[in-house]
Amino acid sequence: MNILIVDDEPNIRDLMHRYLQLDNIDSDCAENGLSAQRMLKDELYDACLIDLRMPGMDGLSLIEWIRSEGFRMPIIMVSAHGEIADAVSALKQGAQDYIVKPFDPEELVIRLKKLVDAQNLRNLVESETRSTSTDDKQIFVGESPSIRKIKDLINRISDTNSTVLITGESGTGKEVVARDIHASSPVKGGPFVAINIGGVPENLLESELFGYEKGAFTGAASRKTGMFELASGGTLFLDEIGDMPLSLQVKILRVLQEKRITRLGGTDPMPINARIIAATNKDVEHMVREGQFREDLFYRLNVVRITIPPLRERREDIPMLAAGILKRFNRQMGNKISGFTSDALSMLCEHSFFGNVRELENILERAVIFSNTSEIHPEDLDLRGSVSMRSHEKEKEESMPDVSEGKSLKDVEIDAIIRALHRWEGNRTRTAKELGISRRTLINKIAENHLDL
Repeated sequence: MNILIVDDEPNIRDLMHRYLQLDNIDSDCAENGLSAQRMLKDELYDACLIDLRMPGMDGLSLIEWIRSEGFRMPIIMVSAHGEIADAVSALKQGAQDYIVKPFDPEELVIRLKKLVDAQNLRNLVESETRSTSTDDKQIFVGESPSIRKIKDLINRISDTNSTVLITGESGTGKEVVARDIHASSPVKGGPFVAINIGGVPENLLESELFGYEKGAFTGAASRKTGMFELASGGTLFLDEIGDMPLSLQVKILRVLQEKRITRLGGTDPMPINARIIAATNKDVEHMVREGQFREDLFYRLNVVRITIPPLRERREDIPMLAAGILKRFNRQMGNKISGFTSDALSMLCEHSFFGNVRELENILERAVIFSNTSEIHPEDLDLRGSVSMRSHEKEKEESMPDVSEGKSLKDVEIDAIIRALHRWEGNRTRTAKELGISRRTLINKIAENHLDL
């Protein structure tokens, strides 16, 4: 998290900077509105703390400029006693909250984190629900026997409204399959609403799914429409369903049974009309046996089961996938790379792709960026890690705990995190997906083990 502090008083700037630093929150300081403008153009910030009274450009003018420029980060206005009316004006201009000097530093941090989490969630939802153009739309590609079976299954359920559970390793294309199901279903004219369960803070998940009424809790200033309502007449895709807390699973089960929801703080159930598709990279049957996932909810979701094989088990699909991905990157980047040399294509087909299609996309995106010729050559491909199934299996064996070496389970976990981080060049989101954990859990483990990577 990176915060911009804007205040003309050096001692206040320093004080807020140190408060945030104690909570491991990075921050930069600007002494006035003009300095803040320059910094906002050069750096991405998760939120702003802005003093109301400053010489030159005051806080209200800065907020107006921030919103006019399209910056969407949360803003907390810092005001003194007697300036409450102006602080309310700041809320109308686009600030999300205000705090009065002298303030409680713990309260400031709590409010800041809440606003940033809420904005991150909005960004996540919008990126998942944003419609794509026909040219950029991804379809499930492949002609291997396993993929032909999946396509046949999609066709067979196209005229139904049955609940579908999609399983498979991270990066195999579960959401792409979900979108294909939606596109061929009776509700294809309705919305496709997707939410990543593992990417939503647990304390916000219920309100995002069900919505809430005005005054349902502190900060609920107006009614909010939940995901189930937004997906009415279309499809709701629940990604990483295995990360859903048990306390919420029983409520989801009730929704699937009764086809009705009640907003938080509400009393009147309302009908919903959305097809449910769930997905997970976890072994749900094992989770049921261990009491980590409700058996009755599993059976409700598992009406139709689609299991996507890893890319290393359908290598014959790699050339077709690579061609489609290359075409998409050419279009996005304005390149005109015609294809691959035979050696480059052979290298791709021999690679294990532990990260599946997502790893293939990552490799090809880099290749398109750095290629200087009309074709992708072997030297353009950064094939990190194993290049064959045998070496992939060897790497897995080497990562297993060795009793003779006295490796603890904790050491094995740390090794797995470090290896995955290196494979994804430090990308937390992709690393978390590979490891089968939420991004928040990964960040906590990195902090707990002081993994400064």
